[in-house]
Amino acid sequence: MPSRSAERTGLHGSGAAAWRAAAPEVELWLDYDPDVRELPGFALGRRALTGPAQAEVTELHRAGVRCLRLTEPVRLCADAPAASARALMLLREATGQGLAVLWQAVCPDGCAAQRRFHHLYPPEQLTGGPQEVLADWRATYFPSKCVLRRGPGFVEVRDRRFGTLELFTIDEPGHLAQLEALSEGVEVDRLPDAVRRDFAEAGLIAEQAGRAWLLPMRVRRWPFPSLTV
Repeated sequence: MPSRSAERTGLHGSGAAAWRAAAPEVELWLDYDPDVRELPGFALGRRALTGPAQAEVTELHRAGVRCLRLTEPVRLCADAPAASARALMLLREATGQGLAVLWQAVCPDGCAAQRRFHHLYPPEQLTGGPQEVLADWRATYFPSKCVLRRGPGFVEVRDRRFGTLELFTIDEPGHLAQLEALSEGVEVDRLPDAVRRDFAEAGLIAEQAGRAWLLPMRVRRWPFPSLTV
């Protein structure tokens, strides 16, 4: 597959049980508008989302949820714990579904400046990093900034996180076979070396808490105009 140089994230060990237990807790509303969210009946309270991120967000959207808040700060760095990694995957799915997400990012090592996560709905606050990084994130964000879409026998990734459009075509069977596992996080040592290397060099995965997970989001609703993406 095509590749470009990209920083690899580090690892932080986490067992399967700890990974399952690190369910993001969210607060839910039925509307995007902060004033409307204050009206009776629009707040749905808090809940822990224990299931796969894609399934959880799909169900929330079907139930009418249009805004959620991650109740705990989310660490972006390579040493992020499982809770942050799972929260970022939930954020990826919520962004792809068009939900508004209220959240706080934590980045003491400066990795946020690399724009690795700048396709995700921007945080309200960034702790531990320059505030101009947050301003850039918010100013340059648009829907579907880094997306994947399936074709017959291949997956195309369209990536504008770094300014210009970069296209990646994934068509090797071994790489395609890992996409579903990567979407929910797979133990790094279970990934074939070639798959891990190629996806990391292309900047398409993050590695946190001993897991590798896919950064691009699925196209659920194509934005207008589509040529922007």
